[in-house]
Amino acid sequence: MIASPPTLTVRAAVPADVPALERLIVTSARRLSRDHYDAAQTEAAVAHVFGVDSELVDDGTYLVAMLGDAIAGCGGWSRRRTLFGGDRFADRVDGDSGGLLDPAIDAARIRAFFVAPDHARRGIGRALLAGCEAAALAAGFRRLTLMATLPGEPFYRTAGYIADPVAAVTAGGITIPFVPMHKTCDPITASADHHQRI
Repeated sequence: MIASPPTLTVRAAVPADVPALERLIVTSARRLSRDHYDAAQTEAAVAHVFGVDSELVDDGTYLVAMLGDAIAGCGGWSRRRTLFGGDRFADRVDGDSGGLLDPAIDAARIRAFFVAPDHARRGIGRALLAGCEAAALAAGFRRLTLMATLPGEPFYRTAGYIADPVAAVTAGGITIPFVPMHKTCDPITASADHHQRI
């Protein structure tokens, strides 16, 4: 008898997930970035930029994609001002510095998407993004912004995000290119799309 494939579910991350998420992020960055960053750039990003943002976990806005009992991906959204970078990133804005974003004038942040390499291009990222967009819209945001990695840029582009000029981020003395992107959402369309994808 052929076993059924595991069911994909999306839930909020909890603090107990963090060690497994950190391992997933490192593995994803190293394997899925090979054609876009050199080894020095990847290791600098892993050491100084990538990683779990514990504030998102505490806020309940960092999501985990589960395939059965296995974590297959993660990604979140935020009403805080930090655009990208985990707890180790020196340029992050911790706590409520500068105040929270105002949905009437600011764009919600789409944050820290990583998929386990063995599950790449199987709808994991789409399910996470749909959940994040729906939650941000429910919180009153109509605009979304993010900082994409080079391998992540095509994924966000197919989801309707528009790329801005490439930004150079220096980490550990290494220059790493990222792509700022943005999107304006129609609440009705986004809600319908969320239900179709999950």
